[in-house]
Parts: sequence; structure tokens; C-alpha cells
Amino acid sequence: MNLTILWIIAGVILCILELISPSVLVELMMGISALIVAAVSLIIPNVTAQMALWLILSTALVILSRRIFTPKRKISYLADAEYGETLTSISPGEAGRVLYEGNSWRALCADETMSISKKEKVYILRREGTTLIVASNDLFKP
Repeated sequence: MNLTILWIIAGVILCILELISPSVLVELMMGISALIVAAVSLIIPNVTAQMALWLILSTALVILSRRIFTPKRKISYLADAEYGETLTSISPGEAGRVLYEGNSWRALCADETMSISKKEKVYILRREGTTLIVASNDLFKP
């Protein structure tokens, strides 16, 4: 059997496997790489070079697809002034816990050089995923 046909069969099988059991586009990218190598195999008959090309293409396409299709970290800014209370102290550059809307949230101080003590009222600036970015309420007092 011709190597080109084997590459085409392998590519189609990998693409179909992605439809049957999704693997975060890994099988699809490997299948696309196999189909590209099938086209290249008409020019380069060396099996070792084809395998190396398939490995390089598969790796590159998987990395590229992760960068394109991975959702970016969502940052949401709060419309109204929101307040919370620290459950633990927040050391400079370290995370702590804040009570906000009746739940305990991971929190970071917006100013990485400041610390916020326990049981202090804090102003919530924004949310990044499941982490609140807070500022000491003392900063906003005249």
C-alpha cells in the first residue's frame, strides 16, 4: 500500500476520532497534520522525514490551537461600588480571603506594596476569574 494512502487514512481516522471522543482538538490537529504529510509524501518519499514532519506539525498545530481557542481570563469590572470584609489578612503581593455577597472569595490587594488586616472593610475594584482585586477602604477616606 502506498504511504500517501496510509497518511490519508490515518488523517481521516484521527479527525473522525475527534468527533467521537473530543480531546480538546488534539486528535483533529494530528489528523490535519497527517493529511498535510500525505500531500508532502508525494514530493518527499523518505518515511523518516515524513514522520518527523508529522510530529513537528502536530505539535505546532496543537500549541497554536490552544492559543487561539483557549478562553482568555475574564476580567469584569463592577458597575456600582461594592464592599467586602477581609476574613484573613492580605499581605503585600499575597492572596487572602474576603467575605463578599455572603461567600468567601480569594482576594489580592490592588496595591502590591500594601497589606490589609483581618476584619477590615475593603472596596472591591474588579473580579478576575474567581479572584477579587480589592483596595483598603482607608484609601478612600478624606
